[in-house]
Amino acid sequence: MNATTSLRIKIIAAFVAIYIIWGSTYLAIRFAIETIPPLLMAGGRFLIAGTLLFLWARFRGGAALPTFSDVKKSSLVGALLLLGGNGMVVLAEQSVPSGLTALIIATEPLMIVTLEWMRRGGTRPVGKVAFGLLLGFAGVVFLIGPTNLSGSMNVDALGATMLMVASLSWAIGSLYASKAHIQTAPLMTASVQMLAGGALLFIAGAATGELGRLDISAITTTSMLSVLYLIAFGSLVGFTCYSWMLKVVKPSLASTYAYVNPVVAVFLGWLIAGELFTGQTIIAAIVILTGVVLILSDRKGNQQTQTTTRLVAEPDTVCEMEAVPISIEEKR
Repeated sequence: MNATTSLRIKIIAAFVAIYIIWGSTYLAIRFAIETIPPLLMAGGRFLIAGTLLFLWARFRGGAALPTFSDVKKSSLVGALLLLGGNGMVVLAEQSVPSGLTALIIATEPLMIVTLEWMRRGGTRPVGKVAFGLLLGFAGVVFLIGPTNLSGSMNVDALGATMLMVASLSWAIGSLYASKAHIQTAPLMTASVQMLAGGALLFIAGAATGELGRLDISAITTTSMLSVLYLIAFGSLVGFTCYSWMLKVVKPSLASTYAYVNPVVAVFLGWLIAGELFTGQTIIAAIVILTGVVLILSDRKGNQQTQTTTRLVAEPDTVCEMEAVPISIEEKR
């Protein structure tokens, strides 16, 4: 198998992981925060996952410790993706159903295209891309509006605003991560991002009084199992796959998970948690997802030009560790 084919297979596997796993994490978050304060839950989740990944990368993978410069860059990514992105999501899910949360987060690809246009030397969206942007935001406006085509359900305005902020923060973090020159091994980089983001989430939770609301005796088995699922699959598998993909494909392509996740999240929310599935939700989903599909279909050369065979060879994600067990130092 040549290097190009190997890389393509790994990219497809990583996409499948974040498409399916991250779609299910919205419901897991909802169950987790039923008896655990949201920011403390998210902070603890990423601190544990980051520590486990750091130990694996350092002692099992032989990765060198990151430089101070790489720690700063990775910490900024962690702040944008996890504090600004995931933090707003867990807070919003206190008032917004998990399926609708995933649907609003589907605006992230739209924000990435807009930010790429606004940067110096960026490409202005035209044709299908421009129409997709308008269509996507129109879908969100319709979703959070007061009218429901088949009933009476208003999406909490504050929760919806938090989710839009989450999408923007995640988009900025994704673009920065894709362009930051971080020399540390990918698994080590992901661990630093999770440790930094987790610490900030925990601090934010403590600052907003969540420590006083934490009652360990009241934590249910469902909440605890949900946290374990988020650590193992949402963080160790999903987040490391996404962190790696930002280095080998364009952010606009990596972010397409955002329009597959709602399909998984809405279905699971309806099937397992009995969340409302209305005509307004269906129409908004069709409008938003059509917008992002139009954007994706009009973009060329999604693979990053800096991709090298080194990325193919190294165990860059948890998904690949069993297939490529040789340590990084041994291959160098």
